[in-house]
Parts: sequence; C-alpha cells; structure tokens
Amino acid sequence: MAETVWSTDTGEAVYRSRDPVRNLRLRVHLQRITSSNFLHYQPAAELGKDLIDLATFRPQPTASGHRPEEDEEEEIVIGWQEKLFSQFEVDLYQNETACQSPLDYQYRQEILKLENSGGKKNRRIFTYTDSDRYTNLEEHCQRMTTAASEVPSFLVERMANVRRRRQDRRGMEGGILKSRIVTWEPSEEFVRNNHVINTPLQTMHIMADLGPYKKLGYKKYEHVLCTLKVDSNGVITVKPDFTGLKGPYRIETEGEKQELWKYTIDNVSPHAQPEEEERERRVFKDLYGRHKEYLSSLVGTDFEMTVPGALRLFVNGEVVSAQGYEYDNLYVHFFVELPTAHWSSPAFQQLSGVTQTCTTKSLAMDKVAHFSYPFTFEAFFLHEDESSDALPEWPVLYCEVLSLDFWQRYRVEGYGAVVLPATPGPSWNRAPFRKGCGVCWTVWKGSASRVPFTMC
Repeated sequence: MAETVWSTDTGEAVYRSRDPVRNLRLRVHLQRITSSNFLHYQPAAELGKDLIDLATFRPQPTASGHRPEEDEEEEIVIGWQEKLFSQFEVDLYQNETACQSPLDYQYRQEILKLENSGGKKNRRIFTYTDSDRYTNLEEHCQRMTTAASEVPSFLVERMANVRRRRQDRRGMEGGILKSRIVTWEPSEEFVRNNHVINTPLQTMHIMADLGPYKKLGYKKYEHVLCTLKVDSNGVITVKPDFTGLKGPYRIETEGEKQELWKYTIDNVSPHAQPEEEERERRVFKDLYGRHKEYLSSLVGTDFEMTVPGALRLFVNGEVVSAQGYEYDNLYVHFFVELPTAHWSSPAFQQLSGVTQTCTTKSLAMDKVAHFSYPFTFEAFFLHEDESSDALPEWPVLYCEVLSLDFWQRYRVEGYGAVVLPATPGPSWNRAPFRKGCGVCWTVWKGSASRVPFTMC
C-alpha cells in the first residue's frame, strides 16, 4: 500500500534530558519505494489461460543467495556515537596506505575484525561520529544562506575554525595554566580572535548509501538521514525530528535513474529499571542533603529566626538634604514613635538620631544643606489575638529641622511626621514609606502638612 502522508517538516527539534546520553537509542527504517510495493500478490484458486501470475515478476535470488528486495529495505537500532562503517570506509581502510591518523588505524583494525567475523551487519545505513573527518568538514563548509554567491563574514570565518564540540584543553605545569587567565591589556587582534562562541558540543550523523544495487561505496550517493547534537547541559538537538505519529520522510535521488526512498526515525531508548530509579533518587537525595549542609555552613549558627507569628520590621534610611530654609548651619533631629500596643524593640536599639551640622550651598534660588546621614532600626509586632481583623497601628517617624546661630543658640526651622510604609520596596517623593527598605528624604521648610519626603 502506498504512503499517502509524507512528513515535510525537516527542521530541528530540541529536547532536554537528565539521563546520560549514552542511553540514547534510535531505530532507523529505510526502504526504497518501487512498483512492487504497490502490488501485492494474492494467490487465486484458478488462473485463466490469458492471466499471468504476478509471482513471475518477482526478482529471482542472486548467486550469493540474497534477493534484491532485501537490499532495498533495512532497519537498524543505533546508539549514541556508535560507529557503523559504510562500504566506502570498508574499502578505504582495508588499504593500509590510506591510514593517516591513529583513528584511521583504529578503524582499520575494527574493519579487519569485522571481516574475519563474517562482515558488517549494516548495508546502506551507517554513521559518522564526532571524531570522523566528515563531521569536521561539514561544520567548516556549512553555509549560512542559500545564495550562490555568498561571501562569508569575519564572524563566520572565525566560527568555522572553532571546535565547538570540545572544551579547550590547555597544558598544565605544576597545577598552573600555561596561558594567562586574565589579559590585562588585550590587543584589538586578541579581542577579534576571542569574540566567538565556544560551546562544548558533540555531533553525530546517521547516513544512508542510496546507490544502485551492488554499487555501494560511492560518495555521491551518500545522504544525511538525521543529525544529532548534544551539549554539556543535556540539550539534545535532532534534525529532522523523531517520526512518532507523523508520516515518514522522503528522499528523491538525482541522476539518470531517479529513485524514491522513505525512512523513519524513532526513539527506542530503554526505560530505566525500578532499581536504577531508586538508586538515582538516593543519589539526588544525598546530593541535595550535602548542598543543604553546605548552605547552612555558609549561614552559620548565629542566624536569628523570627518568633512564629511575629512581624519583624527593618528600616534602613538616609537623611539626604534640607533646602528652602532661611538660616545656615542646619541639622535634623528625628525619632521613631512605636505604638504602645503589641510593638517592641531591642533594648540596645536607638529609635532617635541627630545629624551633623551642615553649611548650606546655593542651588538655583534655594540654599541646600546636604547631610547624607544613614540610619537604621528594627522593631517587632506580636499580635496575641489572631482572630482580630483590625489593622495594627504603624510606627511614625518624626523629624525636626534646627539651625545653630553665631551665638550657639538653637532655633527650630521646621518639623514634620510620616507613617512608615507597610509594604517593602523603594519609596519616592510624596510616596508613603515602605517596610524593610532604604528611606531617604529631603526636609522642606513649612508646617507639618507641607513636609514632602524624597524616598528611595
């Protein structure tokens, strides 16, 4: 039966997994679409003289005993970074003179072992791992656009030379890096060379050799079925996505004899056993416990906890300035009045303060005295009757601006009051005070109803 629905979405899909990537398993099914796929032989009770049995058109076994249709369909399960050799690699590495690197000699030994044990099991489906030469060339020659006359930018050229799949391996001498960790005077060339992304990433390609029957091993017939990329954070990028409930993907070969192939990619990773899940839970529990102990050691044992059911109020403030007053040598006297009911403060706590005497400076048409005087205090509120819906009385901050004349006499220049804020956060001009934040204000000359506060 013909496939009526094809999957045309060949974009990337991103997954995240806490499980080790070595447990990843993919099942790849590849099949060539031919006329024999649409015709199914049904044995008839009696065939007419002028009717031809469709079985006569079936391909006959070859001299080696394999039918051609067996070469047109293949299914295999592949693990992460599992190396499956192509026919081109088998023919190449059998020649010792073609080996140039230690990896080539390792592949030659593996291929010789496969030949002695009966040959490789895969036919058309093979893989290129992270260490293969194809992966390096694929990343280096990757184009950013589909334009025929694309000119790579400076960043593209620099990124093409970066090994994004591995961490930088620097030599160590006596536990000290050979290269300097900090470059205090970087040159322009140094900045340009290091302004690139170097994310640890491993790549794997699942390939297919779609050459004609008995003509496998030619580079021009190689096609990419799926590309897998995994970084150090457990992010898995699959292109194209797993087939799942979607239709299969299709590949149309070019050339004189065009052929149509379909393939599916399914995630068949085994589920963790109950014993493994229990062991993993114990490991994470122990890890979280050790991390909790580490955080507790950083906090220490002197951390004071609030009494259950009590409210603890912290106020950090600053007297910024005073302006608009007639006389010079100003200072501010302030104090906090706590309601008598349910409010208290530590015995060592000072609920009042006096700023330094400050000489004014001319600012536009006004004279301004800059104090920058910080202060802090704390208080407790304990409501014994939790069923009461009445809001508690809130502390009030009073301030008084005074001046010192030539004869060392004190004059009251202005005064005011403001209720401390009931919610945490910054406070600004003509805004109510807020609990647990820094409070700053500028005192203006006038009555109690005209004393604005500049909050921060």
